[in-house]
Amino acid sequence: MKRYFFPILFFGALLLPAGAPAQIVEQFAPPRANCCLPAAARSLADQLQDWNQLGRYYADNQRLRQLPPDPLRVVFMGDSITDGWKLAQFFPAKPYVNRGISGQTTPQMLVRVFPDVIALQPAALLVFAGTNDIAGNTGPSTLTMIENNLQAITELAQAHRIKVILCSLTPVSDYTARQQTPQRPPSDILKLNAWIRDYAARAGAVFADYYAALVDETGMLKQGFSGDGLHPNDKGYALLVPVAEAAIAKALP
Repeated sequence: MKRYFFPILFFGALLLPAGAPAQIVEQFAPPRANCCLPAAARSLADQLQDWNQLGRYYADNQRLRQLPPDPLRVVFMGDSITDGWKLAQFFPAKPYVNRGISGQTTPQMLVRVFPDVIALQPAALLVFAGTNDIAGNTGPSTLTMIENNLQAITELAQAHRIKVILCSLTPVSDYTARQQTPQRPPSDILKLNAWIRDYAARAGAVFADYYAALVDETGMLKQGFSGDGLHPNDKGYALLVPVAEAAIAKALP
């Protein structure tokens, strides 16, 4: 009987989450489980098959590749802030292509550079990324890791004669019901923005200062220009339009 004691004890320890307190609780209150675990598991498995979401714009990429290259085409690469930007509304009659995907981080975007950017033969690429890396959407990242990805995206585009515009991260705020600074510390945003500005100058890329357009005197995203303290609303996007237009004009004189 004794010879089974250690393996059973060891197996039981594996079942405990790391750092779990060894105590009896007063009430049973585990996290709420999904109602349909098989469906949830299938959904997760499907997502892992396309972790970078190469399928999101696949059909539209095929369509654009059939058209003659537009000498003024600009691809906007980014996360949800780009994904939610109605380019046709804010830049009417401009041949701008939205390739933002909600929740994405720079390693995911790096894999998308060839199919979502280079294959479309744009004149310029506008890169607006990094806030989700800081938030740890795809795991922890150091500033150097984020910087390496942005540098790789830039160099890939430039190697294919695409002008690159690097945008500073926008500020976040705690003015709304959901506080954003715990996930995206303003100090980290400032550190990455300083590197982006410096690297853009060194790499011959254009720098677009989105941060300056949206920040208030306390270092927060201006009150009333976002519904959640992270994503700009229409008023917020309106402040970014002239910054983007000036950067594109500089990249494509």
